[in-house]
Amino acid sequence: MHTSRSNPARTVPLTPTAALPPPPARSHPPRSPGVACLACVRLLAGLLGLVLWAGCETTPPLAPLPPEVQRPYSSVELREGDVVRITFPGAPSLNTTQQVRRDGKITLDQVGELDVAGKTPAQVEAEILKLYENRLVTKQVVVTVESSAFPVYVSGAVLRPGKIMVTQAISIVEAIMEAGGFDENRAKSNAVVVTRMVNGVPKSYRLDVHAMITGRSSTRFYLQPNDVIYVPSRAW
Repeated sequence: MHTSRSNPARTVPLTPTAALPPPPARSHPPRSPGVACLACVRLLAGLLGLVLWAGCETTPPLAPLPPEVQRPYSSVELREGDVVRITFPGAPSLNTTQQVRRDGKITLDQVGELDVAGKTPAQVEAEILKLYENRLVTKQVVVTVESSAFPVYVSGAVLRPGKIMVTQAISIVEAIMEAGGFDENRAKSNAVVVTRMVNGVPKSYRLDVHAMITGRSSTRFYLQPNDVIYVPSRAW
């Protein structure tokens, strides 16, 4: 009897696989000029948006104006530019009409210079009487203000900034018109600032002059000597 033999299974030893090397690092190609330009455009667009937002932000509400700035200015004291007539009823030859100089003085016949700026006509009359005390038979003199002039200054976004000599009560709208009006391309006419000295201390008022001009506001702001008007420019 024939007996078959089964061959035992052969075991093939496994050879350990060597570690694979890491893949090479991918290098990024240099950024093209077009991409760089696009980034610059985006940056500029963002900055422009911020500027437009700042220019369009709401203007804070205006503070109420005190009554004294809404009345025409009239001074009881003489100042530079005023024209005064000095009359001597008992000595007509001494009569004179003069303008107060920049140094605040006038010149009188026979007695010379007299400082009159900052004084009332009555005070000047008393000083003139004292100066002519020994020359007058009739102890009387009359000082009359024929015209009064004072400077105001307009700066910023107007067509003709500078000094304006005012001979009568004047409002801020009239002063800006004297300066040629607003520069419509850049003037921020709803936030005009007027600065004046009050008892030696600067005080500022912010005004919506555009509303005054267009009739949306009935407020009238009258100027005083040496007021400085500043018309700001828009941010865009």
